[in-house]
Amino acid sequence: MSDTEKILEKALSGVPMPPSFDNVEDERQHRKQRLAAAFRLFGKFGFEEGVAGHITVRDPELTDHFWVNPFGMSFKHIRVRDLILVNHRGEVVEGGLPVNDAAFAIHSQVHQARPDVIAACHSHSTYGRALSTLGDMLEPISQDACAFYRDHGLFDDYTGVVTDLEEGKRIAAALGGHKAVILRNHGLLTVGDTVDAAAWWFITMERSCQVQLLAKAAGQPVPIDPDSAALTYRQVGSGLAGWIQFQPLYRQITREQPDLFD
Repeated sequence: MSDTEKILEKALSGVPMPPSFDNVEDERQHRKQRLAAAFRLFGKFGFEEGVAGHITVRDPELTDHFWVNPFGMSFKHIRVRDLILVNHRGEVVEGGLPVNDAAFAIHSQVHQARPDVIAACHSHSTYGRALSTLGDMLEPISQDACAFYRDHGLFDDYTGVVTDLEEGKRIAAALGGHKAVILRNHGLLTVGDTVDAAAWWFITMERSCQVQLLAKAAGQPVPIDPDSAALTYRQVGSGLAGWIQFQPLYRQITREQPDLFD
C-alpha cells in the first residue's frame, strides 16, 4: 500500500461508504432520490438558465435508459415523481412530460460511450460559461482544482444548440475517459459513477472556474507544481472522494426541502 493510500484509508476510517442494494427497485429509488436532490442543489446554487440544463442517471435494470428532468420544469421544483425515464431512442417510457432534445442528444451519447458512467450533469452555470468562452481549461492553481488535473477535456467548437446525435457523439469523444469536459462557449459537463460524484464534480468545477477567473483578474496565479498537483489529484479526485464530498450537501438539501422525496 502506498503512502497516499494509507493516508486515504486513515482519513476514511469510520466514514459511511456508498450503499449496496439487494434489488434493482431499491437501487432505482435511491438513484432517483439522489437525482432529485442534485436538481434542488443546482437550483439553490443558481445553475439553471431558463429551460437549459439537465442531469441524468442510468437506470440500474434498463441500462440503456436514463432518468432525467422533464423539459421546462424548474430545478427548484423537481420531485422524485417528476423524473422521466427515456430510452435509447429518445422516447419517454415513464412520466407524462417531454424530454429536452438537447438532454437526449448529449446524455444518450455520453452514456453510450461510457458504460462506467452512472450519472452526467450539464448546465449553463455562470462561471463555467465564462471560462468556456476563453477556450481555456482549468489550471492547477488550487487544491480543489487539482481534482481535475489531467482529468478533463475541452470540446473546442460551438455550432449552436445541441440537438443532433452526431454533436452528442463529438462531445462524448471530447470527454473521453475523463470526469469532465468544458464545452467552449457553452458550459460544463461532468460525469461520475454515482449521482453524488457527478453532481459534486459539477459544483466544485463551477467554483474552480470562478476562482481561476478571479485569480487571473487580480494578477498572475502561482501554479501548483506537477508532482504536487498529481498527488493532490490522487487524494481528492477519485469517485469515492466525490461521493463523500456530496454527502453534507445531500443532508442539507433533504433537511431543508424534504418535499423533493414526494
